[in-house]
Amino acid sequence: MQLSDNKATLSFSDGSAPIEFPVYQGTIGPDVIDIRKLYGQTGMFTYDPGFLSTASCESGITYIDGDKGQLLYRGYPIDQLAENCNFLDICYLILNGDLPNETEKADFDSLVTHHTMVNEQLHFFLRGFRRDAHPMAVLTGLVGALSAFYHDSTDITNPHHRHVSAIRLIAKMPTLVAMAYKYSQGQPFIYPQNDLSYTGNFLRMMFATPCEEYKVNEVVERALDRIFILHADHEQNASTSTVRLCGSSGTNPFAAIAAGVGCLWGPAHGGANEACLQMLEELQANGGIAKVGEFMEKVKDKNSGVRLMGFGHRVYKNYDPRATLMQETCKEVLAALGLENDPLFKLAMELERIALEDPYFVERKLYPNVDFYSGIVQRAIGIPTSMFTAIFALARTVGWIAQWNEMLSDPDYKIGRPRQLYTGSVPRDIPANRK
Repeated sequence: MQLSDNKATLSFSDGSAPIEFPVYQGTIGPDVIDIRKLYGQTGMFTYDPGFLSTASCESGITYIDGDKGQLLYRGYPIDQLAENCNFLDICYLILNGDLPNETEKADFDSLVTHHTMVNEQLHFFLRGFRRDAHPMAVLTGLVGALSAFYHDSTDITNPHHRHVSAIRLIAKMPTLVAMAYKYSQGQPFIYPQNDLSYTGNFLRMMFATPCEEYKVNEVVERALDRIFILHADHEQNASTSTVRLCGSSGTNPFAAIAAGVGCLWGPAHGGANEACLQMLEELQANGGIAKVGEFMEKVKDKNSGVRLMGFGHRVYKNYDPRATLMQETCKEVLAALGLENDPLFKLAMELERIALEDPYFVERKLYPNVDFYSGIVQRAIGIPTSMFTAIFALARTVGWIAQWNEMLSDPDYKIGRPRQLYTGSVPRDIPANRK
């Protein structure tokens, strides 16, 4: 942070003396008013439910400009990264700050590849779950359980331990997600295969069986890799803030990431693409394209209770840059799999057309977000709806662990302790007749 020449002055209408606060500048984006001494000087807190105007930390990983529809990983635009890099390149970038050179890439890819297996006892742990358990319930338990097997790298004050934990989490998350899926299907677990790419290996662990050889479809592999890239990090969102808050207590990295998985499960966050596809399937079952206009009119009626999923974003007030890339990927996958006439894709295109033309949606800047198309892509690949959020968690793990490591590397970090505006009862005594 760089101290600005400007200062913020807080004045009071009761005649109290005004107070000055320093202002800090980032490299890009809004400046921040440093209010750390506010309570000590005034006895008051700020009030900001949902943290709409509060910067909770200093970070150099991801930058979003919602008005411009811009997303940067370590300064690189997301569209350039998605076109020119694979997911492990992005992992290296997010963890280390720069894209890898040829040698760094080879070393990093090999390191991740040779950490993809998990302790065999996790198979027995997994069998304690019901077969019909939601994959996110299973994944939360599996990630948290890693700390029981890999406690040799949980000294959070040791940078090397943090690095080892980061590699382990990035490497093992695809294995855990695939295990959760195979368990739900009653199929045997498929072990990692080191001669495949990160994403190709995941596809094989998901869809191969011991009965026959599995060949990775290159178009599908590229599409899923792009989904991973687009979800790798997204600044201080709910799950990332959860990981930071949990990690601020000094807990081990596996517990912190498990907390992030649990937060991501919510339909307002990582479950949004699952909710979006369910909306499309319900609309298709109730008339399809012929009923789109009627459906959109219900969306505009606040009393109807009908919600348009996959449109709008709390941060982006312009088109979500990831949605443009995901739409291209969606077309590529459907064409490669012979699903160009997929009714849900046609339905999605019609919904998008109306939303981009209808003044109601245009004025509210309700543009399609990344969830709108990623669900269709995953469905075409053969990933069931219940697994969508688990795929998201797989991709977001690198962002979570990088943010966690960045926080612990900050000499000024403190345990998170939000304050509140108390509106409950004043001090009172229990009535004497209660005795």
